[in-house]
Amino acid sequence: MILTLLQSTTEHPSADWIYAKLKKQFKNLSMGTVYRNLGILIDQGHVQKLDFGSTFDRFDGRTSEHYHFICEKCGSISDIEMPPDQSLNERVNSLGVFKVRHHRLEFFGICNKCSAS
Repeated sequence: MILTLLQSTTEHPSADWIYAKLKKQFKNLSMGTVYRNLGILIDQGHVQKLDFGSTFDRFDGRTSEHYHFICEKCGSISDIEMPPDQSLNERVNSLGVFKVRHHRLEFFGICNKCSAS
């Protein structure tokens, strides 16, 4: 159910958000169960753990390579709908020191919702 919930939302929720959504259906659900299952889903490659230096982790049910935009005002995280720039991998590989398999890139700024207010 955790995976289904994560794959059904464009939110990048915290474990608390997941717990609150599922607790309505599963009265005996505990935070420990949520964290254990998130760990399993991450290990299996079904979920990404997003750590942007905040006090709590966020989770993403979309595991394909993609970029994120993080609002510095409200903290929202949005997927950026553009293909990852593979030339970045090639540029780093051309240094001859590393063998890049993939990269992660985040953009920070102010979202449209916060800009309007």
